[in-house]
Amino acid sequence: MTIDITHTGREGTLIEGTSKGDGTAEILRARHYATGYTTVARWSRTLGCWYLPHSRDKRTSRPMLEALAERLRNAGFTVTVSIDEADRRTFAEAEQNRTDSAQDRAERFGQYADNAATKSESAWKRGHQIADAIPMGQPILIGHHSERHARRDQERIDNAMRSSISERDRAEHWSRRERAAAGYEQFRKDPARTLRRIEKLRAELRAVEKWQKGQSAHGYHRDITNPETRQDLDIQHQELTEQISYWEAVIKEAEGKGFKVWSRADFQRGDYVKANGTWWVVLRVNAKSLTTPHLHVGIGKKVVHAEDLKHADWTWRTPYDEVTGRMSAEEARQKLTAAA
Repeated sequence: MTIDITHTGREGTLIEGTSKGDGTAEILRARHYATGYTTVARWSRTLGCWYLPHSRDKRTSRPMLEALAERLRNAGFTVTVSIDEADRRTFAEAEQNRTDSAQDRAERFGQYADNAATKSESAWKRGHQIADAIPMGQPILIGHHSERHARRDQERIDNAMRSSISERDRAEHWSRRERAAAGYEQFRKDPARTLRRIEKLRAELRAVEKWQKGQSAHGYHRDITNPETRQDLDIQHQELTEQISYWEAVIKEAEGKGFKVWSRADFQRGDYVKANGTWWVVLRVNAKSLTTPHLHVGIGKKVVHAEDLKHADWTWRTPYDEVTGRMSAEEARQKLTAAA
């Protein structure tokens, strides 16, 4: 039987055609650092085949898959490798799927937490029910006919309390997992984080566009005479464009709800900027940040003025995505002097 290793952006990397006990599991589960095969395959009962975790919506490494295929061939198997990066979901589809999965996880983890909390309370009540039946201060009577029963009660109380504590810890664990999963979308769409993500994606897009023109980016060229390279760059360009458009829409939605996207046009030297809960005097306005007194200067202060700066070169760069407020120098004199 032929083993087929396929990769698409839509489905990720799948390894089909294996049988239980045929020896492929040992190869697929063994990391091979020389070829980059470090995320080992897992068996999926739903898919009925092996897959590489976290390979969906990502480009794969052909050398890695070819090396995996070669190791399987050396074990006596017939193997084919097929890669189609163009078969992929749109970024919006993939992001919606991730959000839906997070919501499903939150619901599932919530059930786990509730079950564990119920078991914890049940064990606690069981232990206390036994303990309440023992008179206050009653010792175990050594040699008395009640000794064996008393020691058994002692053991049952101890086991119940330990079980209650264990299930309580389990409930807290799943509650934390539930909160993390429930906050996935809010975390992903946090405006400040999204602005930083957009800047990074735009830089990646500029690099791809340079490579497409035959220019150097990140210190090296790409061989655009190779059809596979041109196709790969086209796919990268399309993916990055989709992602930037998606996240720009997220920012626009946040602006509609009152979020302010700050830029150099909003500030001038002498203004005050609020960042990390403190008001800082603006020493210089830059393209992507504001120069303010160093963070150490502001320790224990609600407002940091220019005269607080003891050394001229002891400054800090505050990116615009960390800004949460602005005041002019005049407004600062009126409202902040007393607070300092």
